[in-house]
Parts: sequence; structure tokens; C-alpha cells
Amino acid sequence: MIKNSNSDSKSYIIGGGIAGLSAAAFLLTDANIKGRNIYIFDRDEKNGGSFDGQKTDNEAYICRGYRMFEKKIYLSTYDLLAKIPSITNPKKNLKDEFFEFNKKVKIHAKARLMEKGKILDSNRMQLNWRDRVNLINLLYFPEKYFGTTQIKEYFTPDFFKSNFWVAWCTTFAFEPWHSLVEMRRYIARFVHDAPTHNTMSCVLSAPYSEHDFFILPLVKWLKENGVNFIQNCKITDIEFEEHKNNKTAKTITIQKKKKEKIQLNKNDLVFFTNGSITADSSVGSMVKAPKISTKKSDSWALWKKLAKRFSDMGDPSVFLSSVNKTKWTSFTITFKDPTFFKLVEKMSGNKAGTGGIITFKDSNWLMSITLPYQPYFIGQPKNTFVCWGYGLMPDKIGNFVKKKMSDCNGKEILEELCQHIGFKKEATEIIKKAVCIPVMMPYITSQFMPRKVSDRPKVIPKGFKNFAFIGQYVEIPHEIVFTVECSIRSAKIAVNKLLNISNNIPPLYQKKYSAKCLYDAIKTILK
Repeated sequence: MIKNSNSDSKSYIIGGGIAGLSAAAFLLTDANIKGRNIYIFDRDEKNGGSFDGQKTDNEAYICRGYRMFEKKIYLSTYDLLAKIPSITNPKKNLKDEFFEFNKKVKIHAKARLMEKGKILDSNRMQLNWRDRVNLINLLYFPEKYFGTTQIKEYFTPDFFKSNFWVAWCTTFAFEPWHSLVEMRRYIARFVHDAPTHNTMSCVLSAPYSEHDFFILPLVKWLKENGVNFIQNCKITDIEFEEHKNNKTAKTITIQKKKKEKIQLNKNDLVFFTNGSITADSSVGSMVKAPKISTKKSDSWALWKKLAKRFSDMGDPSVFLSSVNKTKWTSFTITFKDPTFFKLVEKMSGNKAGTGGIITFKDSNWLMSITLPYQPYFIGQPKNTFVCWGYGLMPDKIGNFVKKKMSDCNGKEILEELCQHIGFKKEATEIIKKAVCIPVMMPYITSQFMPRKVSDRPKVIPKGFKNFAFIGQYVEIPHEIVFTVECSIRSAKIAVNKLLNISNNIPPLYQKKYSAKCLYDAIKTILK
């Protein structure tokens, strides 16, 4: 049994992803907790969780995801960035570095949608009148009106063939069977950006990979401030003491080489990242397709255990019910010469870093790619170029490679991409000098599954005195999941509420009641 000193309260953070790291940062800066009293537990050897990115043994790069930002919505994110020194220039904080970069490199997509190798006029929404009215109603009817409705149950079949839907779903990773309420929240949060839907000029990006930009400097700064990192361990249980209607976490069971229990004192705090969007990910190669593991990890085990004991801790089974509805394949391509990048830049009219996402509307896989600003990784060699992409429909047969995307190796995915983008003659040479690494993620969009409000726990469930949920599977009214902002905001709320800190949580930015925004949105969907 590990016993703590009564004189020094401690904070225990379960999960070293962006939510857990943010919680540690806010404990340091907002609550003035000493770093030596903050502990971060993670099951992996490295921190960052889904915020990963690294070089592989064959000198190629891999990152499971790619993130985009927006100036007015990501306010908790910028609050965090303002606290952290840049890893490349310690005289600057990350917020300053971020906005200086976006003044220099601005996104204005000229090839948002493509079909049959040609750029489409993505300014045309192609919506019928019924779906136009449905979109407006979605904004102003209350959430409870829509319940657990799926997106496909609300719109007409023509909606899913429209430019609006293809651009929307590939920007935010929505599927027709996902929650209409989650889509409603996104529309409400981004309604002010409607006029820029086809150029993505509202989008901001990090100066390099989000892992290198966010995680590396954040972890470095936390360690410099004395925060304790415990890697390669699992938290298998949290026991609570119940008194009347109050519940207090009393012990944490930790599994490393052996099981130990941490006895919590009266003023100790626990922050738990429940669930994982990248759990059970499988990595492929140029010659091997990634496969969904038949042996499930226990990434969700602790949440399942707690949810069985307490009804207000949500229901993780809702998000795990159907892998076929929550999975997709992403891929990272490392090019050893500039040919592919030069061809895409010429075809699209966008330099790398300025084009946002290119989606191939006629792709059976609904495949999209982005060419980030280069170098994308710190230390990336000269004449090496990194591209990221994904397919929303991995169980469909490819247009050119007659296999499901989920069954394709990196070479086959690259072949399909070259055909869609119109590089048929150059494909052989491009593939020779490239490494494409696909990743299958079975739960990547699980937080979008139709659900009741109670299926996601509140950041601090009613009656819990020293315990908080953080991350992608917590319920923050009106907030959108599957964003960096959601994870960081949940951490900020948790720290503020458990430590009674007031007035420093940025308000949710929503302009759906602005007459100008409504006018601009209606004008956009009428195109």
C-alpha cells in the first residue's frame, strides 16, 4: 500500500493524452499546485495518446490523425498554448508561434472537391428545398427534439450525394448513421464560417505535426516543472467511499510489474480520461494491410467497471456497439522526392499547407488527403515530404484497386490515390519513392454514435467530491467532440470545479442567433 502525506494533497491523472496533459498544466498555472504533487499515469511508453506522430524504422513517418483549428472556437486551446514555451524558440509561447505561422501560411482551398480527376465547383451546395429547410430547423429546434435520431433518418437520400454533405462529412468525419444531435452541435458552433465552406479559409493549422507542436513542448515543460510521469502502467480500479449522496475516491489500483494501491487522502484529486478513440489501432505497411485485432485491449475496461457501479458514469457500451460504424483507415505517406507534391500543387493551385483537404467525391472509399506545410516533423530530412489522408468508407471496394480499403496495404492505397488524382503516368515512379503506412482505427468516430445525454458522463458527476472525467467521452452542454478543444476544455472545467476556481473558462462561441450569420448561412445553402 502506497501512503501519502496528509500535509500535501496530490493530483492523479489517468491518461497521458492531451486531456491529461492539459489537466496537469492547468493544475500548475491556474491552481498553483506544485508539480511534484501531480502524477500522470499512462499505459503506453510515450505520452500524447491519440496525438501521436513519429518516424518509423524505415525512415518513414506515421501519424494516426490530422487536426485543424479555428480562430474563434478553440479558446481553451489557445489559453493552454499561451502558457507553454515553444520547443523551437523558448522566447515565444505556443500561442504566439501558432498565430504568427497562420499569418504567414493561410489556407484558401482551390480544389476542395475532385471528381474523375477534375476539380469541382464546391461552392455549389446541390441541396434540395426540403434539406435546406431541414438544415435551418436543425439549428433552432432543441436537442431533445431529435433524441437518438441518425443523420440519415432526418435528411432525404439526395442530401448524401450533395457537395454540401461530401465536404461536410470529410471535414468532420461524420457518417450517415451517426448522431444527428452531434451534427447539430457542429453546425451551431461553425455557422459563422458558412461563407468559407468551399475554401476552408476559416481553418488554421499548426506549424508542424500536432504531436511535435503540442505534445513535445507540453511534456518538456511539465517535466521541467516537476510533474511525475509513470509510463507502461494500467489503472485497474478506483474505489469510492459513499456517505449520504456524496462519493469520494479513496484508492487507486495500479498495475505495473505488480499490483499496488494508492491510498488517497481527503484533499487528493483524480482526473480520469475515459475511453480512447485510437484503442486497438492496427498499423500496416507498404506490403501489409492493417487488421482489426481480435484480441481487444483493456483501454475501456476501467470506464466499464465504474459505469457498472454508478449510473451517472455513462454507458461505454453505446460507443463500442458496432465497430463497422465507428472505424476508418488513415494513412501517412512519406515521399523521398518532391514529384508528388509538385504535381498536386500544380493541379490544385495550392502550395503545401494552403490547400486544406482534397476529397475525391467519386471515391468509393470517400478518400481525402492533405498536404501539410513542410517540413511536417521536427528534424524531417530535406527532400522528404509527408502527406496524410484517410478513407471514411473502408469496407467499400475501391474504384481502381478492386479490394476493400480495410484489406489494402500501403502500396495499393497509394495506387488508388494516384488514379483518383489523375497521376496515372507518374504513378509507378511516385510509388517507387514513397512509403505509405495505413492504420485501421476501430473506434475513431465512436463518440459520434447516437446516444442519450446520460450515456456520456458529466465532467464531474453529481455528488462526486474529488473525481472528474476528462477527454472525448464527457458531456459538456453544446460542446463538440472529436476536437482538441473538447479535450482541453474538459480538463479546464475539471480543474476549475474541483478546486473552486472561478471565471477563467472561456465561453462557448456560438453565433446561431446572429442575424448576419443566419443570413450568410441561408445564402450559402441556397447556392
